[in-house]
Amino acid sequence: MSSSRILIIGAGQAGGRAAEALRVAGFTGPVTLVGDEMEPPYERPALSKEVLLGAAAPESTYIHPREQWRAKDVELICGVRAEAIAPGSRSVMFSDGTRLDYGQLILATGSRVRPLIGVDDTLGGVHYLRTIDDAKRLTRDLVPGKRVVVIGGGFIGLEVASSASKLGLSVTVVERQPALLERALPADIAAAVERLHREQGVEFRLGAGVSALVGSANGNGNANRRVTAVGLSDGAELPADVVVIGIGIIPNTEIAEGAGAESADGVVTDEFGRTSVEGVWAAGDVTSHYNPLLGRRVRLESWQNAQNQAIAVAKNVIGPPVAYAEVPWFWSDQHGVNIQMVGMAQPGAVTVWRGDPASGRAMAFSVVDARIVCATAFNAGGEIRFARKLIESHTPVDAGVLSDASRKLKDLAGRADRPIATHDAAAAV
Repeated sequence: MSSSRILIIGAGQAGGRAAEALRVAGFTGPVTLVGDEMEPPYERPALSKEVLLGAAAPESTYIHPREQWRAKDVELICGVRAEAIAPGSRSVMFSDGTRLDYGQLILATGSRVRPLIGVDDTLGGVHYLRTIDDAKRLTRDLVPGKRVVVIGGGFIGLEVASSASKLGLSVTVVERQPALLERALPADIAAAVERLHREQGVEFRLGAGVSALVGSANGNGNANRRVTAVGLSDGAELPADVVVIGIGIIPNTEIAEGAGAESADGVVTDEFGRTSVEGVWAAGDVTSHYNPLLGRRVRLESWQNAQNQAIAVAKNVIGPPVAYAEVPWFWSDQHGVNIQMVGMAQPGAVTVWRGDPASGRAMAFSVVDARIVCATAFNAGGEIRFARKLIESHTPVDAGVLSDASRKLKDLAGRADRPIATHDAAAAV
């Protein structure tokens, strides 16, 4: 007999939002949500910011307290890992020996930190940051006056650098690429982020690889060895009391691949969230999904995608399928500056600035063939929705208009149906 259960593997943000959306959409059958962490579903962005700073308790990141999942009639199972999917019998085996049948399965297995290969990352004082437990351990080590080396110049590394600096630590960021945020932003826009950090006393070693983590014993042998320095590929050593490694994440695709699902830098899904295996869907960080607005497949590591794709997929599981098609949106808070990005950076794009980032408020547009493909706002988040509309509509906009802060972006977005807005034709505001 076939099961009516909708089983969700992965109890992070995507899994939690999918379970919640099933109930909101009116599904009355059994919903089981299984995760390998002991915490109920939570959101990760605050871990590198408010939680590290002590401005928010780790429990404040919970989507709902544990008892509210019971109130929503969602069976929440924590601390159990899914081991294998049997698509033929529509069942999943778990690490505690149990087997659960399903009618439809949603994979929200997320991702894990990418380890730094070739170094001893087991030394005391060496951290990765992905989970609530990671944040708790790191918080205990962020003591004012200590020296912290952050390995990785992406968003997670820079957010940790910002928090550590605010807490009174001496901070150095090591990035093997010649510029920060290489995957996310063009170099000239990333340079504005670098300046923001340098103004707050953060030091950088760009274009530098890490060759070793150096440790010393504290009198009790190797068991209590702590990191004392970071060795660089050019032979230099950076003194360090704390090291935080943030060099990216790896999608947890293994269980899907074991069930025969197509995988390519993520579990491959269509625009509706369907994998190549009948009855198996996927949402969140783990997916390499087709985005109709971008016209290509993407894998997104963002709060927006974890939440909105999960909601869309949950609705598709129980109702007529509707494509998940959103312009990607990201945000980060660093040194008191809110940075928001919409769209996707592309090679060969020209940067058009509106305002001076040194003033504390500005926007940068990445433009290809007179069309915006990506916009970055520094303390100008209210403008992001208008930039999104211009990206969605593929509206050509003259660079002179775009850079002119006296021309309201809202009005440019309102003219999205017109063939073109030029410097001469656009009415002054």
